[in-house]
Amino acid sequence: PQPPVPDEVVVKPKAPCNLWRAGTLQHGKQVNAIAISSAPHHVYTCGTGYIRIWDESTLCASDKAPQAQLNFQDPRTRVLTCKLFPDEQSLITGGVAQALTLWDLAPTPQIKAQLASSGPVCYSLALSSDAHICLASFKGFVEIWDVQNQILIRKLEVPSYGSRCVDITGHKFWTGGEDTKLYSWDLRSYQRLQQHNLRNEILSISHDPSEEWVLVGLKMSDIVIVHAHRGEKFKALVQKYTQHHNLKFASCGNYFVSTRNETVQCFAAPSLQKLFQTKEYYDVLCCDMSPDNQYLVTGSRDGARVYQLLY
Repeated sequence: PQPPVPDEVVVKPKAPCNLWRAGTLQHGKQVNAIAISSAPHHVYTCGTGYIRIWDESTLCASDKAPQAQLNFQDPRTRVLTCKLFPDEQSLITGGVAQALTLWDLAPTPQIKAQLASSGPVCYSLALSSDAHICLASFKGFVEIWDVQNQILIRKLEVPSYGSRCVDITGHKFWTGGEDTKLYSWDLRSYQRLQQHNLRNEILSISHDPSEEWVLVGLKMSDIVIVHAHRGEKFKALVQKYTQHHNLKFASCGNYFVSTRNETVQCFAAPSLQKLFQTKEYYDVLCCDMSPDNQYLVTGSRDGARVYQLLY
């Protein structure tokens, strides 16, 4: 085997030293899910009844109108989770709805397909890195979709209180929720592989771009970082009760953003050293970072905030 390369020889991308609040996006309702693309920058704010699309010219303003609004057929549809495809040409949404909705974003944004789901509420979505597989988590089960052909491959039973969050790394996927256990599963055999007892309710699961590390956000505000293949675990202790916890890795892989209630923090990875923090007026319900690591967007009850990351 090759000897490890000393750290000082590896050229690592810089981590940001702070952020600057660039603008506000007036969604009109609570923003439960959000996504941002980078070529060019577009933000998708999702809530009840509709999705709004914001182009680059609106990101550094506070009073601009959206570029477009996509309405659901049923205005009571409430989006709780969304995933932008790696090619940035499609978006999938789930939530309080009869189906997962697959959207074509170019050239004209429109509904491409409705994937009929068997649960009333989809809490979380995960997309494989090649965008062929989409996982949707419901209470007590996960739907595994071939999203390219819009075919349901399998409905897999998972612990009822361990299915709020879902994420994929390679041939594994991860679930977690109120029962405090992080479960990993084999995407080919559908067998349960591991179980980590984290002793606190799991509010979010995310992974780094190399799919080597899995981040877990807990209700006590702690962040646990678990190695996807080895048994290693590290923990950042915060010890503060939190209702909303979101995690998002930068595409360069050496830092991530954590939002806990109204606090937005940035940490180096995997050292978990805190880089900076800021506070919002309301609890942050969702966040995303642009693939070029230029912008961070957050959603809350009064709309969305756009931050520029400063290096």
